[in-house]
Amino acid sequence: MTHRTTRRHRARRQLTAVLATMLMATGGGALLTLSAPAHAQAPAAGSGFDAAFARFQQATPGQSDPIEDSVDQFGKLLAASPTDPVLRAYLGAATTLRATTTMLPWRKMQHAEEGLALIDKALAQLTPAHDLVAHHGVPGVLETRFVAANTFLGLPGMFNRGERGRKLLADVLSSSRFGAAPAGFRATVWMRAGRLAETDQQTAQAREWYERVAASDVPQAAAARSRLKDL
Repeated sequence: MTHRTTRRHRARRQLTAVLATMLMATGGGALLTLSAPAHAQAPAAGSGFDAAFARFQQATPGQSDPIEDSVDQFGKLLAASPTDPVLRAYLGAATTLRATTTMLPWRKMQHAEEGLALIDKALAQLTPAHDLVAHHGVPGVLETRFVAANTFLGLPGMFNRGERGRKLLADVLSSSRFGAAPAGFRATVWMRAGRLAETDQQTAQAREWYERVAASDVPQAAAARSRLKDL
């Protein structure tokens, strides 16, 4: 086998790893289950955000319909509100997940890179104005950074985004605005921090994050209790 063939096979294996790890990159299912409190302000983009977000939560690796719907819906919302970094971050996360819907290596990389470029732009868009509540009562700066962190931490190491993902997650957790964010959002962030602590084999830290969620009246409490039993 030639060196060129070996490199091609290695690249194909690395790209295939996107399929195995992208679930962490999007938050389909419980990972991004954000409960919108009754007192939360109406989403800036109207009910369209709720519909797009609900579809995004249904997106799982390899399932084209919810993924494509998420890309389409967030794309339309962003076109109408191009200065909203939250919309751009979700569009980026959904676009990155498109890498799981094709078996063509070059298409996988294209989707991943397009999604990451959108997320990078969303982060660059953040200004003090985004400290204000945006969607579901969550400050725009926190939700944008968390979506970015969640995506970066879920990508294979070949993308070199892990350290930035850790930094962004730490920024969200340490923000002075985090304590006033809706309980559902805080629980989602704590769950992600718990999973990262598990990955780092920091069982005590993981237990602390999960216990915070388990003690809260949030949809994620049952999942947190389940994780505690497995530690």
